[in-house]
Amino acid sequence: MRTNARESAFKIIFASQFNDEVEDTKRSLIKLEKLNDNDIAYLNGIVSSVNENKPELTKMIDERSRLFPESRLFPSDRSILLIAIAEILYFDDIPSAVSVNEAANIASKYSSEKSATFISGILSEIIREQ
Repeated sequence: MRTNARESAFKIIFASQFNDEVEDTKRSLIKLEKLNDNDIAYLNGIVSSVNENKPELTKMIDERSRLFPESRLFPSDRSILLIAIAEILYFDDIPSAVSVNEAANIASKYSSEKSATFISGILSEIIREQ
């Protein structure tokens, strides 16, 4: 299961909103979570995908969240959405339903139930449009 790797990716993306230097954070999380080689590959892939495609991902959030533009979202919600959208668009081996479910679970744990519903709605709209 990629749950620990996905949560680690969330923490890295979240931290990167406040500090550009997250390599130490990444190394610490890999060690703390005892991530295996597959998890590390996923973690590196998702973080790279988010960083490389952030303008496109941010635009997708803004287009679907008219009342709460990406710049006004809680940093945790923004991080969750960036990861889930990157999974949906760039990771064919991850079913979209898994991305939505995992995003809602992370939101419930690190944000709020309302955030989980909001995030699921945004992601469902993106999936419908594909």
